[in-house]
Amino acid sequence: MGAIHVSGLGKAYKQYGSHAARVAEWVLPFCGPRHKLQWVLRDINFQVASGESVGLIGINGAGKSTLLKLITGTTLATTGAVATSGRVAALLELGMGFHPDFSGRQNAVMAGQLLGLSNAEIAELMPQIEAFADIGDYIDQPVRVYSSGMQMRLAFSVATARRPDVLIVDEALSVGDAYFQHKSFERIRQFRRDGTTLLLVSHDKQAIQTVCDRAILLDGGRLAQQGKPEQIMDYYNALIAERENQTVRLRELAGGKVQTVSGTGEASVTDIALLDADGASVEVIDVGSAVTLRVTVMAWAPIPRMVLGYMIKDRLGQPMYGTNTHLKELALEHVGAGQKVVYRFQFPMNLGPGTYSVATAIVSTETHLVNNYEWRDLALVFTVMNMRRPHFEGSAWLDPSIEIDQT
Repeated sequence: MGAIHVSGLGKAYKQYGSHAARVAEWVLPFCGPRHKLQWVLRDINFQVASGESVGLIGINGAGKSTLLKLITGTTLATTGAVATSGRVAALLELGMGFHPDFSGRQNAVMAGQLLGLSNAEIAELMPQIEAFADIGDYIDQPVRVYSSGMQMRLAFSVATARRPDVLIVDEALSVGDAYFQHKSFERIRQFRRDGTTLLLVSHDKQAIQTVCDRAILLDGGRLAQQGKPEQIMDYYNALIAERENQTVRLRELAGGKVQTVSGTGEASVTDIALLDADGASVEVIDVGSAVTLRVTVMAWAPIPRMVLGYMIKDRLGQPMYGTNTHLKELALEHVGAGQKVVYRFQFPMNLGPGTYSVATAIVSTETHLVNNYEWRDLALVFTVMNMRRPHFEGSAWLDPSIEIDQT
């Protein structure tokens, strides 16, 4: 079984003021260094246990790709150490290690050898590699004529032809078509069920939350947060919106869940409730029942244009449904300081049984990346139960009428 242990890991690159300084340091080493260290990663500590799946997220430049190169040994660390156990397969930079003038088949053989497979094993696995990559006659064409998606297909097929103990996947899968992404993630899920340890880099919130047990957030080359995927993805989204004024706040709720709140604070949600058909506040609702989501917003400063949005998420943080008053063409103009606004969203609760949460956002457009007055996850938690409907599976109540013709 595979595991990853990262301790005090750091990576720095030398920066010289000029080419002359670089030459002088090489020719006259006894005169002292003539460079400065530019740290890309610093003091990274975490473990990935055997069979665990961990997502690695962060904005571009946070150090994610460098960290993966250090873990796989393609780059040497400046400080600290990495220990891995078991057979490791990695998909880092797209087509990394492929020779453009060799055919896909030749590159597959070389890549397999680098993974520690014998020629006999590669020959045995080649039909499976060809079938999964599904690039047809291009398998015998030079890789230089491949699209980025074809390179990714072949690289993933080779790396996962035999189940590894540790699988490390960078953003490479994001360039594939929807069908291949679905097929790839299904293989990753099967590996997980079979005990493979997974380290996945992705900006895809759904992928992180459905595949991973835990998530790690890198920010500025340091480990900023780690915890449950939903919590870390909420913090990451808030961090993107607030990267200039850094107003992200974390608060632990009853039950141990961590709520992320961000924004300027010029407006805020002061009350939120789910009401039944009689107008009573409820925490448990029957499948298909009519409900009203009532949200009270207070403007603490003049707001030129105010939009309220909400997102209903399941217990894993996956979005079930979301909308806002901009999309509904009901944005409010020139809301004055001290003004209270009560919103009522009425809809049938056509969700499957389970626990759900509501996130709210007070913004000026359809996105929280422009003016983020307040963005709050876990603003409300409620439970849906099936008390009157026939049993069904899934996260939505889509009861059909059925017609059957027999001849």
